Amino acid sequence: MNLNRSLIRVPALLLVLVSGVVAARLIGRAAEPSPAIRVDNSPISRDPQSGNSYSPVIKQVAPSVVNIYSTHLRYNPLMADPFFRHFFGSEEVEPKREQWLGCGIIVAPDGYILTANHVVKGAVEIKVAIQNGTTYSARVVGSDPPTDVAILKIDGKNLPAVTLGDSDQLEVGDVVLAIGNPFGIGQTVTRGIISALGRSLSGFEDEDSGEVRQYQNFIQTDAAINEGNSGGALVDVRGRLIGINDAIFSPSHTSAGIGFAVPINLARSVMEGFLREGRVARGYMGVQSQDLDAIVASRYGAPTSEGALVTLVTPGSPAAKGGLLADDVVVGINGKNISSEDNLKVIVSQLAPGSEAKLKIFRDGVAKTIAVTLSERPDTPAAAAVSTADPAAAPAKADALTGVEVQDLTPRIRRQLGSDQNLNGALIMNVDRASNSYEGGLRPGDVILEVNRQAVGSAEEAVRLCRAARTDNIMVKIWRPDRLGGRIRVLHVDNAKH
Repeated sequence: MNLNRSLIRVPALLLVLVSGVVAARLIGRAAEPSPAIRVDNSPISRDPQSGNSYSPVIKQVAPSVVNIYSTHLRYNPLMADPFFRHFFGSEEVEPKREQWLGCGIIVAPDGYILTANHVVKGAVEIKVAIQNGTTYSARVVGSDPPTDVAILKIDGKNLPAVTLGDSDQLEVGDVVLAIGNPFGIGQTVTRGIISALGRSLSGFEDEDSGEVRQYQNFIQTDAAINEGNSGGALVDVRGRLIGINDAIFSPSHTSAGIGFAVPINLARSVMEGFLREGRVARGYMGVQSQDLDAIVASRYGAPTSEGALVTLVTPGSPAAKGGLLADDVVVGINGKNISSEDNLKVIVSQLAPGSEAKLKIFRDGVAKTIAVTLSERPDTPAAAAVSTADPAAAPAKADALTGVEVQDLTPRIRRQLGSDQNLNGALIMNVDRASNSYEGGLRPGDVILEVNRQAVGSAEEAVRLCRAARTDNIMVKIWRPDRLGGRIRVLHVDNAKH
């Protein structure tokens, strides 16, 4: 017992001695002079080119970005039925007033404002609040659903107008700033870079009307864009407007770093059309086209996959008169490179009817230049009906495109497809989902027009040409019904993988 106690007392004595030494040292340190700390109170360089601050740019641009409050009437569809009105009362028939919040950009000192069309579409009243607190009533000068651009006018003078830039000169990696009013919390600025150019969003439709946005050439950015930012400004580091914030890609409906803006050059062409003629007069060539990939580019004689493959030239159209042919690959117009189908469509739409478009093309691997005098784009064709099988037609036939069954076209099937009665080819009735053909993009309801660039006039010809194919990829030109009257596409099906 005594041994154990002695062993405990010795460490306790040592602890007291060590504590005294530590305390002495701490007291000594407390008496030491303060170290020399270097402090720099000078302001940072706010030259935007330095990347340290964008404050001067924001001070310059922010007054040009306005809040837009649009009032919409929403009806209860059930109240159109007298049965429901009887039970719920006539007061339920009255529409509910809803106020939407968006943004816009003053582009002229006398009150012209650019915004996204979906911010004001269908509004019964539009109010615009500028940064100094003044609120104006606004009227719609022009509304263009195909580009989602709208032009408003307020009765103001000497307003702070933004300077427009040139969106054709943008490059991936350029720094951009997004200015808007996300979630209604007040004007907010975010910074990012241009992530991609010439983006299109497949199947991009207006949520309310279902209208397809036909002219998509979006600037993609990772600058945070959220609800309420629509119609706001996307500017470069010199404060020049280069885009109108329009949409985000996000399952949560909040910024996921993928935002889209309408290029200012496209929006400007729409605005100038309305101000000059009260409408948008778009250039028209009369072609259908599609994007390229490495395989299609190789088979059609293009040096790269940059460009647009012409799949159809409308008889009698400007393109036909100018000598453009189906299977030509368009790689440039008036000195501008063509990167995709949408890029081709947008550039042509921005050219004035009656103007000349000099096309750089590749035809079977040979570079050519042809001139096409554009006309004005006609009204959008009526939507085509969804294809259905004709029970009176001949039985479907299996062909060498693994898993595909085809049958002849009949007048009745053409009517059901909503196609021209002169359409020739073989109707696809069924495609095995596990097949190379399905993987290549073939679907029931497609009409096979060509196989390896040879015309198909019947199901039997489709079978024969597919069986004769010896290439690793079978090139299949199809006609596919859609709401715009049908599209011609070129697909390729792996003929080597089993």
